[in-house]
Amino acid sequence: MITISSLKNAHVGVFGLGVSGLATCEALIASGAHVYSWDENKAAREKTANTEYRCEHPKQWPWDAMEYVVVSPGVPLTHPKPHAIVRKARASNIPVVGDVELFARAIAEIEESERPRIVAVTGSNGKSTTSALIAHILRSVGENAQLGGNIGEAVLSLAAPVSSTIYVLELSSFQLDLTYSLAADVSVLLNITPDHIDRHGTLGAYVEAKKRIFRNQSPSNLAVVGVDDEYSEAICTALKAAGAQGIAPISAQSTLGEGAYALGGSLYYNLDGKTIEAGELSGAKALCGSHNHQNASAALVTCQKLGVAPAVSVNAMERFEGLPHRMEIIAVEGYPNFINDSKATNAGAAMRALAAFDDVFWIAGGRAKSDGAIPLRNSLGNVRRAYLFGEAADLFAQQLEGLVSIVLCENLDVAIQNALTDATASDAKQPVILFSPACASYDQYRNFEERGDAFRACVEELVFQNGAAA
Repeated sequence: MITISSLKNAHVGVFGLGVSGLATCEALIASGAHVYSWDENKAAREKTANTEYRCEHPKQWPWDAMEYVVVSPGVPLTHPKPHAIVRKARASNIPVVGDVELFARAIAEIEESERPRIVAVTGSNGKSTTSALIAHILRSVGENAQLGGNIGEAVLSLAAPVSSTIYVLELSSFQLDLTYSLAADVSVLLNITPDHIDRHGTLGAYVEAKKRIFRNQSPSNLAVVGVDDEYSEAICTALKAAGAQGIAPISAQSTLGEGAYALGGSLYYNLDGKTIEAGELSGAKALCGSHNHQNASAALVTCQKLGVAPAVSVNAMERFEGLPHRMEIIAVEGYPNFINDSKATNAGAAMRALAAFDDVFWIAGGRAKSDGAIPLRNSLGNVRRAYLFGEAADLFAQQLEGLVSIVLCENLDVAIQNALTDATASDAKQPVILFSPACASYDQYRNFEERGDAFRACVEELVFQNGAAA
């Protein structure tokens, strides 16, 4: 657990008692703070019944004495309108922050020579895989890498800092919006595609939230920036002009004279103006597709900054097993490969998955994002047929009409069965049934994990039934 000594005896409100909220309460109590908590969900409130931060309605909080209000990343700050707790805090001139900001302040309290190192990773797509990959590489060479934030453990639940620790944090735009003083040794921005506009209000505001990951970096720090999309490329150019920190561009689409890039299945990096091949990615089975090659490029230069030789990083990548629901291969002998990419909650993520395979039987649907399937209209060359389900099915069918053969399905189970039937009967040598929804899950599932689990369970049931019938 990470404590914040400067908050001893401070009065702090915590609004939102999910995993990170409860961890925040525990860390604050351990820091000696007076904690006032609340959640709009009764079941969440009941979890605090026998604690020192037992819930009481914000109307009862001592607002005149409050120093901070810590809110869950999901609490709206501006759009569609500020949440009532945010309005109250602002009216009372009380800072509204997130748990990552408390983490940043805890690290800042440590003598500079004794501070742990921090890697912060964001991006519209790929940040979970990249964060996990960086932690995997660091651990493979014996480093004490702690992985958390928007992946795995809440940031304040991670092990207490020592000088040898390297914290690898995945950070969403929601978390970055609540973070002000984080100074990361390496900050990574993979890519930006339009997303979460309902939360940020405009694409520009979303981009600004992502850019916050580079705030407070110094000349000894490194900014790793993807340059394969126009928004990130513009950020890279601006960072170079500002000259506040070192810059390492990354790409999976073109050669670069600096940073790192992937091309033709190999990774390259630049050292003192000379381009060197770090190794091939063909052995990294969990990193298929150009988008994962960009993730690998980011991990390569990040770990190089932290003292890991590039060839060693590539070797470690071959032992990386990947993450559930992110281009997860469900291979069953005698069947087409099933790919569980439930984490693809927007068109940009699905676009990368569609480009990774030939002869794709694509399953998509859920609750559409603002741009629907329009960004995918030029990415269907490898798709044999699309199977659409959920709230977005009719919209996607309209947006993709005439570009791909479409089957409207009642639900995910029906889509999988239809895709399996067609893939098995096709003339494709290596058909792939790709579940890359390009949508949020909230029409039928609580989250993308539950949706991915449902996909895997249905695949297993179909294989069992077919095996039993045989």
